[in-house]
Amino acid sequence: MTAEAYVAAHAKLASKRSTSVSTERRWSDVTTSSAPNPTLPRIPTVAETKSHPAYPTTIWQLEPDRSGLLPVAEGRGGPFNISWEIHGEGPIKMLFIMGLASLKSAWQRQTLFFGHEHRTRYSVLLIDNRGMGDSDKPLMRYSSSEMARDWLEVLTHVGWHDASTPSRNLNIIGVSLGGMIAQELALLIPTAISSLSLCCTAAAIENTTTFAENVTSRASMLIPKSMDRSITDTARQLFNHAWLPQPDDAHLPDPTTTPKCEPPVGATTYLRFETNAQRFVAQEVHKREDKARFGLKGFVLQLIAAGWHHKSPEQLRELGDKVGRERILVMHGTQDGMISVPHGRKLIQYLEPGKGLIVEDMGHAPLVERSKWFHQTIEDMCAAGEKAEF
Repeated sequence: MTAEAYVAAHAKLASKRSTSVSTERRWSDVTTSSAPNPTLPRIPTVAETKSHPAYPTTIWQLEPDRSGLLPVAEGRGGPFNISWEIHGEGPIKMLFIMGLASLKSAWQRQTLFFGHEHRTRYSVLLIDNRGMGDSDKPLMRYSSSEMARDWLEVLTHVGWHDASTPSRNLNIIGVSLGGMIAQELALLIPTAISSLSLCCTAAAIENTTTFAENVTSRASMLIPKSMDRSITDTARQLFNHAWLPQPDDAHLPDPTTTPKCEPPVGATTYLRFETNAQRFVAQEVHKREDKARFGLKGFVLQLIAAGWHHKSPEQLRELGDKVGRERILVMHGTQDGMISVPHGRKLIQYLEPGKGLIVEDMGHAPLVERSKWFHQTIEDMCAAGEKAEF
Protein backbone atom coordinates (compact mmCIF):
# COMPACT_ATOMS: atom_id res chain seq x y z
CA MET A 1 0.00 0.00 0.00
CA THR A 2 1.37 3.44 -0.92
CA ALA A 3 1.69 6.22 1.67
CA GLU A 4 -1.14 8.09 -0.01
CA ALA A 5 -3.46 5.08 0.08
CA TYR A 6 -2.55 4.34 3.72
CA VAL A 7 -3.38 7.79 5.02
CA ALA A 8 -6.50 8.09 2.87
CA ALA A 9 -7.88 4.81 4.21
CA HIS A 10 -7.35 5.77 7.82
CA ALA A 11 -8.74 9.26 7.28
CA LYS A 12 -11.92 7.69 5.90
CA LEU A 13 -12.20 5.39 8.92
CA ALA A 14 -11.64 8.27 11.33
CA SER A 15 -14.44 10.27 9.72
CA LYS A 16 -16.93 7.56 10.71
CA ARG A 17 -16.49 8.33 14.40
CA SER A 18 -18.79 11.39 14.24
CA THR A 19 -21.75 11.61 16.62
CA SER A 20 -23.75 14.43 18.15
CA VAL A 21 -22.78 16.45 21.21
CA SER A 22 -24.87 17.81 24.08
CA THR A 23 -24.75 21.56 24.60
CA GLU A 24 -26.02 21.55 28.18
CA ARG A 25 -24.66 24.58 30.07
CA ARG A 26 -22.37 23.42 32.87
CA TRP A 27 -19.45 25.79 32.60
CA SER A 28 -18.17 29.25 33.46
CA ASP A 29 -18.59 31.76 30.62
CA VAL A 30 -15.99 34.51 30.19
CA THR A 31 -17.26 37.63 28.41
CA THR A 32 -14.96 39.95 26.48
CA SER A 33 -15.52 43.25 24.75
CA SER A 34 -14.64 42.18 21.21
CA ALA A 35 -17.34 41.00 18.81
CA PRO A 36 -16.93 38.74 15.78
CA ASN A 37 -16.60 40.50 12.44
CA PRO A 38 -19.76 39.90 10.38
CA THR A 39 -17.69 39.87 7.16
CA LEU A 40 -14.75 37.67 6.28
CA PRO A 41 -11.48 39.47 7.07
CA ARG A 42 -8.95 39.97 4.31
CA ILE A 43 -5.85 37.82 4.72
CA PRO A 44 -2.61 39.19 3.19
CA THR A 45 -1.22 37.18 0.31
CA VAL A 46 1.91 35.08 0.47
CA ALA A 47 3.66 37.37 -2.02
CA GLU A 48 3.01 40.59 -0.15
CA THR A 49 3.91 38.96 3.17
CA LYS A 50 7.24 37.62 1.87
CA SER A 51 8.11 41.07 0.55
CA HIS A 52 7.40 42.74 3.91
CA PRO A 53 10.53 43.95 5.79
CA ALA A 54 9.49 41.92 8.85
CA TYR A 55 9.40 38.60 6.99
CA PRO A 56 13.06 37.63 7.63
CA THR A 57 12.43 38.21 11.34
CA THR A 58 9.33 35.98 11.59
CA ILE A 59 10.93 33.09 13.54
CA TRP A 60 12.61 34.24 16.73
CA GLN A 61 16.10 32.95 17.38
CA LEU A 62 15.52 31.76 20.95
CA GLU A 63 18.48 29.64 22.02
CA PRO A 64 17.58 26.57 24.11
CA ASP A 65 19.52 25.67 27.23
CA ARG A 66 19.43 22.00 26.25
CA SER A 67 18.34 20.19 23.10
CA GLY A 68 18.71 16.90 21.33
CA LEU A 69 17.30 14.03 19.29
CA LEU A 70 16.03 11.05 21.29
CA PRO A 71 15.33 7.62 19.75
CA VAL A 72 11.91 6.57 21.07
CA ALA A 73 9.26 3.88 20.56
CA GLU A 74 11.51 0.84 20.73
CA GLY A 75 9.00 -2.02 20.54
CA ARG A 76 6.26 0.44 19.54
CA GLY A 77 7.10 0.66 15.85
CA GLY A 78 10.38 2.48 16.34
CA PRO A 79 12.94 3.48 17.05
CA PHE A 80 12.66 6.91 15.49
CA ASN A 81 14.00 10.27 16.62
CA ILE A 82 12.07 12.95 18.52
CA SER A 83 13.52 16.47 18.58
CA TRP A 84 13.32 18.24 21.94
CA GLU A 85 14.39 21.52 23.53
CA ILE A 86 14.45 22.98 27.05
CA HIS A 87 14.36 26.74 27.50
CA GLY A 88 14.96 28.26 30.94
CA GLU A 89 16.46 27.01 34.18
CA GLY A 90 13.70 27.65 36.72
CA PRO A 91 12.17 25.15 39.15
CA ILE A 92 8.66 25.24 37.63
CA LYS A 93 8.63 22.70 34.81
CA MET A 94 6.26 23.28 31.89
CA LEU A 95 5.40 21.03 28.93
CA PHE A 96 3.86 22.79 25.95
CA ILE A 97 2.25 20.19 23.65
CA MET A 98 1.38 21.54 20.24
CA GLY A 99 -1.46 20.55 17.94
CA LEU A 100 -1.91 19.38 14.38
CA ALA A 101 0.92 19.98 11.90
CA SER A 102 2.71 22.53 14.08
CA LEU A 103 6.37 22.96 14.96
CA LYS A 104 8.10 23.94 18.20
CA SER A 105 8.23 27.53 16.93
CA ALA A 106 4.43 27.74 17.11
CA TRP A 107 4.97 28.18 20.88
CA GLN A 108 7.51 30.99 20.41
CA ARG A 109 5.43 33.57 22.32
CA GLN A 110 5.27 31.22 25.31
CA THR A 111 8.90 30.17 24.90
CA LEU A 112 9.93 33.83 25.00
CA PHE A 113 7.77 34.70 28.02
CA PHE A 114 8.32 31.65 30.22
CA GLY A 115 11.64 30.23 29.01
CA HIS A 116 13.59 33.46 28.41
CA GLU A 117 12.07 36.54 30.03
CA HIS A 118 11.17 34.53 33.16
CA ARG A 119 13.81 31.84 32.76
CA THR A 120 14.89 31.80 36.42
CA ARG A 121 11.35 30.82 37.47
CA TYR A 122 10.32 28.47 34.64
CA SER A 123 11.77 25.71 32.48
CA VAL A 124 9.96 24.97 29.22
CA LEU A 125 10.09 21.62 27.41
CA LEU A 126 9.11 21.55 23.73
CA ILE A 127 9.17 18.73 21.19
CA ASP A 128 8.24 18.34 17.56
CA ASN A 129 5.60 15.60 17.61
CA ARG A 130 6.28 12.60 15.39
CA GLY A 131 5.62 13.52 11.77
CA MET A 132 6.68 17.16 12.01
CA GLY A 133 9.65 19.48 12.32
CA ASP A 134 13.02 18.04 13.25
CA SER A 135 11.49 14.78 14.49
CA ASP A 136 11.31 11.72 12.26
CA LYS A 137 8.23 11.07 10.15
CA PRO A 138 7.63 7.32 10.14
CA LEU A 139 4.84 5.91 7.99
CA MET A 140 2.72 4.09 10.57
CA ARG A 141 -0.48 4.47 12.52
CA TYR A 142 -0.26 7.56 14.75
CA SER A 143 -2.40 7.83 17.87
CA SER A 144 -2.67 10.32 20.70
CA SER A 145 -1.80 7.56 23.18
CA GLU A 146 1.40 6.58 21.35
CA MET A 147 2.38 10.23 20.92
CA ALA A 148 1.93 10.64 24.70
CA ARG A 149 4.36 7.77 25.20
CA ASP A 150 6.87 9.64 23.01
CA TRP A 151 6.56 12.55 25.45
CA LEU A 152 6.99 10.26 28.43
CA GLU A 153 10.23 8.87 27.03
CA VAL A 154 11.55 12.40 26.50
CA LEU A 155 10.52 13.37 30.06
CA THR A 156 12.45 10.43 31.45
CA HIS A 157 15.47 11.16 29.25
CA VAL A 158 15.78 14.81 30.33
CA GLY A 159 15.37 13.89 34.00
CA TRP A 160 11.95 15.45 34.55
CA HIS A 161 10.21 12.17 35.43
CA ASP A 162 11.33 9.16 37.43
CA ALA A 163 8.73 6.44 37.85
CA SER A 164 10.49 5.15 40.95
CA THR A 165 10.24 8.47 42.79
CA PRO A 166 7.13 10.26 41.47
CA SER A 167 6.55 13.88 42.42
CA ARG A 168 4.00 16.43 41.24
CA ASN A 169 6.44 18.61 39.33
CA LEU A 170 4.96 18.82 35.80
CA ASN A 171 2.73 21.57 34.43
CA ILE A 172 1.23 20.26 31.19
CA ILE A 173 -0.33 22.60 28.63
CA GLY A 174 -1.86 21.07 25.50
CA VAL A 175 -3.75 22.75 22.69
CA SER A 176 -5.99 21.00 20.13
CA LEU A 177 -4.35 17.64 19.24
CA GLY A 178 -1.83 18.57 21.92
CA GLY A 179 -4.68 18.63 24.43
CA MET A 180 -5.61 15.10 23.38
CA ILE A 181 -2.01 13.97 23.85
CA ALA A 182 -2.04 15.73 27.24
CA GLN A 183 -5.10 13.72 28.31
CA GLU A 184 -3.30 10.48 27.46
CA LEU A 185 -0.12 11.60 29.21
CA ALA A 186 -2.11 12.55 32.31
CA LEU A 187 -3.58 9.05 32.46
CA LEU A 188 -0.09 7.56 32.15
CA ILE A 189 1.50 9.64 34.96
CA PRO A 190 -1.34 11.27 36.95
CA THR A 191 0.66 11.58 40.18
CA ALA A 192 3.45 13.50 38.41
CA ILE A 193 1.16 16.35 37.41
CA SER A 194 1.10 19.65 39.24
CA SER A 195 -1.32 21.27 36.79
CA LEU A 196 -3.04 20.23 33.57
CA SER A 197 -4.36 22.82 31.10
CA LEU A 198 -6.47 21.49 28.22
CA CYS A 199 -6.98 24.19 25.63
CA CYS A 200 -9.42 24.13 22.70
CA THR A 201 -9.46 20.34 22.58
CA ALA A 202 -11.87 17.43 22.91
CA ALA A 203 -12.43 14.05 24.47
CA ALA A 204 -13.36 12.89 20.96
CA ILE A 205 -13.95 14.64 17.65
CA GLU A 206 -17.68 14.49 17.01
CA ASN A 207 -20.13 15.95 14.54
CA THR A 208 -21.67 19.10 16.00
CA THR A 209 -23.00 20.43 12.68
CA THR A 210 -25.16 19.09 9.88
CA PHE A 211 -23.97 16.05 7.94
CA ALA A 212 -23.27 18.15 4.84
CA GLU A 213 -21.24 20.71 6.80
CA ASN A 214 -19.24 17.96 8.48
CA VAL A 215 -18.39 16.21 5.21
CA THR A 216 -17.44 19.52 3.57
CA SER A 217 -15.20 20.50 6.48
CA ARG A 218 -13.38 17.17 6.55
CA ALA A 219 -12.97 17.01 2.78
CA SER A 220 -11.60 20.57 2.63
CA MET A 221 -8.59 19.50 4.72
CA LEU A 222 -7.43 17.10 2.01
CA ILE A 223 -8.44 18.88 -1.21
CA PRO A 224 -5.36 20.40 -2.91
CA LYS A 225 -5.35 24.20 -2.74
CA SER A 226 -2.98 27.02 -3.48
CA MET A 227 -0.89 28.13 -0.52
CA ASP A 228 -2.76 31.46 -0.45
CA ARG A 229 -6.14 29.75 -0.30
CA SER A 230 -5.02 27.17 2.25
CA ILE A 231 -3.50 29.74 4.63
CA THR A 232 -6.50 32.05 4.25
CA ASP A 233 -8.92 29.25 5.12
CA THR A 234 -6.79 28.18 8.07
CA ALA A 235 -6.54 31.72 9.47
CA ARG A 236 -10.31 32.19 9.33
CA GLN A 237 -10.86 28.87 11.11
CA LEU A 238 -8.25 29.46 13.80
CA PHE A 239 -8.87 33.01 14.90
CA ASN A 240 -11.58 35.45 15.88
CA HIS A 241 -12.29 37.40 12.69
CA ALA A 242 -12.18 40.74 14.50
CA TRP A 243 -8.63 40.07 15.73
CA LEU A 244 -7.08 39.20 12.37
CA PRO A 245 -7.08 42.69 10.76
CA GLN A 246 -5.92 44.45 13.93
CA PRO A 247 -2.33 45.77 14.11
CA ASP A 248 0.30 43.13 14.87
CA ASP A 249 0.19 42.79 18.67
CA ALA A 250 3.04 40.32 19.20
CA HIS A 251 5.37 41.07 22.09
CA LEU A 252 8.74 40.96 20.32
CA PRO A 253 12.08 39.83 21.71
CA ASP A 254 14.96 42.30 21.90
CA PRO A 255 18.33 40.71 21.13
CA THR A 256 20.06 43.36 23.24
CA THR A 257 18.07 42.61 26.42
CA THR A 258 16.27 39.26 26.03
CA PRO A 259 18.32 36.46 27.60
CA LYS A 260 19.65 33.87 25.13
CA CYS A 261 18.07 35.53 22.09
CA GLU A 262 20.07 35.98 18.92
CA PRO A 263 19.33 38.66 16.28
CA PRO A 264 17.18 37.57 13.34
CA VAL A 265 18.98 36.10 10.37
CA GLY A 266 20.12 38.96 8.12
CA ALA A 267 18.84 41.70 10.43
CA THR A 268 19.60 43.34 13.77
CA THR A 269 16.14 43.59 15.32
CA TYR A 270 12.72 41.96 15.17
CA LEU A 271 10.10 43.91 13.21
CA ARG A 272 6.31 44.14 13.20
CA PHE A 273 3.95 43.15 10.42
CA GLU A 274 0.99 45.27 9.41
CA THR A 275 -1.63 43.04 11.01
CA ASN A 276 -2.06 39.98 13.20
CA ALA A 277 -3.19 38.09 10.10
CA GLN A 278 0.02 38.90 8.26
CA ARG A 279 2.18 37.61 11.11
CA PHE A 280 0.24 34.35 10.98
CA VAL A 281 0.70 34.13 7.20
CA ALA A 282 4.44 34.67 7.62
CA GLN A 283 4.77 31.85 10.15
CA GLU A 284 2.75 29.51 7.96
CA VAL A 285 4.83 30.31 4.86
CA HIS A 286 8.07 29.71 6.77
CA LYS A 287 6.72 26.32 7.86
CA ARG A 288 5.13 25.20 4.60
CA GLU A 289 8.09 26.11 2.41
CA ASP A 290 10.39 24.01 4.59
CA LYS A 291 9.71 20.67 2.89
CA ALA A 292 12.12 18.78 5.12
CA ARG A 293 10.18 19.74 8.24
CA PHE A 294 6.56 19.95 7.00
CA GLY A 295 4.73 17.66 4.61
CA LEU A 296 1.39 16.13 3.72
CA LYS A 297 2.26 12.68 5.07
CA GLY A 298 2.93 13.92 8.60
CA PHE A 299 -0.11 16.21 8.48
CA VAL A 300 -2.50 13.41 7.56
CA LEU A 301 -1.00 10.91 10.00
CA GLN A 302 -1.43 13.44 12.83
CA LEU A 303 -4.95 14.19 11.57
CA ILE A 304 -5.75 10.48 11.87
CA ALA A 305 -4.48 10.53 15.48
CA ALA A 306 -6.82 13.42 16.28
CA GLY A 307 -9.75 11.75 14.51
CA TRP A 308 -9.35 8.49 16.42
CA HIS A 309 -8.77 10.04 19.85
CA HIS A 310 -11.47 9.00 22.29
CA LYS A 311 -11.83 9.33 26.02
CA SER A 312 -15.04 8.03 27.57
CA PRO A 313 -16.85 9.78 30.44
CA GLU A 314 -15.53 7.04 32.72
CA GLN A 315 -11.94 7.65 31.61
CA LEU A 316 -12.34 11.39 32.11
CA ARG A 317 -13.69 10.86 35.60
CA GLU A 318 -10.71 8.62 36.33
CA LEU A 319 -8.38 11.31 35.01
CA GLY A 320 -10.00 13.91 37.27
CA ASP A 321 -9.88 11.62 40.30
CA LYS A 322 -6.22 10.71 39.88
CA VAL A 323 -4.82 14.10 38.83
CA GLY A 324 -7.05 16.11 41.15
CA ARG A 325 -9.74 18.37 39.71
CA GLU A 326 -8.39 21.46 41.44
CA ARG A 327 -5.27 21.02 39.27
CA ILE A 328 -7.15 20.95 35.96
CA LEU A 329 -8.17 23.75 33.57
CA VAL A 330 -10.30 23.34 30.46
CA MET A 331 -10.70 26.36 28.17
CA HIS A 332 -12.56 26.70 24.88
CA GLY A 333 -13.60 29.63 22.68
CA THR A 334 -17.03 30.27 21.23
CA GLN A 335 -15.43 31.32 17.92
CA ASP A 336 -13.31 28.17 17.54
CA GLY A 337 -13.59 27.12 13.91
CA MET A 338 -11.39 24.03 14.24
CA ILE A 339 -12.92 22.18 17.20
CA SER A 340 -16.39 23.53 17.86
CA VAL A 341 -17.37 24.79 21.29
CA PRO A 342 -19.72 21.88 22.16
CA HIS A 343 -16.57 19.75 22.45
CA GLY A 344 -15.25 22.03 25.17
CA ARG A 345 -18.57 22.06 26.97
CA LYS A 346 -18.74 18.28 26.93
CA LEU A 347 -15.17 17.96 28.19
CA ILE A 348 -16.02 20.27 31.09
CA GLN A 349 -19.24 18.39 31.80
CA TYR A 350 -17.54 15.00 32.12
CA LEU A 351 -14.17 16.00 33.54
CA GLU A 352 -15.55 18.59 36.03
CA PRO A 353 -12.25 20.51 36.22
CA GLY A 354 -11.44 22.96 38.97
CA LYS A 355 -11.56 25.71 36.33
CA GLY A 356 -13.72 25.41 33.20
CA LEU A 357 -13.81 28.40 30.86
CA ILE A 358 -15.98 28.93 27.79
CA VAL A 359 -14.53 32.20 26.51
CA GLU A 360 -16.80 34.44 24.46
CA ASP A 361 -15.43 35.39 21.02
CA MET A 362 -12.16 33.46 21.47
CA GLY A 363 -10.85 31.36 18.60
CA HIS A 364 -8.84 28.14 18.48
CA ALA A 365 -5.42 29.59 19.38
CA PRO A 366 -5.52 31.74 22.54
CA LEU A 367 -1.74 31.27 22.86
CA VAL A 368 -1.50 33.65 19.89
CA GLU A 369 -4.78 35.56 19.84
CA ARG A 370 -4.77 36.37 23.58
CA SER A 371 -1.21 35.63 24.61
CA LYS A 372 -1.05 38.04 27.57
CA TRP A 373 -4.26 36.65 29.07
CA PHE A 374 -3.16 33.11 28.21
CA HIS A 375 0.17 33.55 30.01
CA GLN A 376 -1.52 34.88 33.13
CA THR A 377 -4.05 32.04 33.11
CA ILE A 378 -1.29 29.43 32.83
CA GLU A 379 0.74 31.15 35.55
CA ASP A 380 -2.33 31.01 37.78
CA MET A 381 -2.65 27.27 37.12
CA CYS A 382 1.01 26.69 37.97
CA ALA A 383 0.50 28.55 41.25
CA ALA A 384 -2.67 26.58 41.99
CA GLY A 385 -0.81 23.33 41.36
CA GLU A 386 1.93 24.29 43.80
CA LYS A 387 -0.65 25.06 46.49
CA ALA A 388 -2.78 21.94 45.97
CA GLU A 389 -2.47 19.16 48.48
CA PHE A 390 -0.63 15.99 47.50
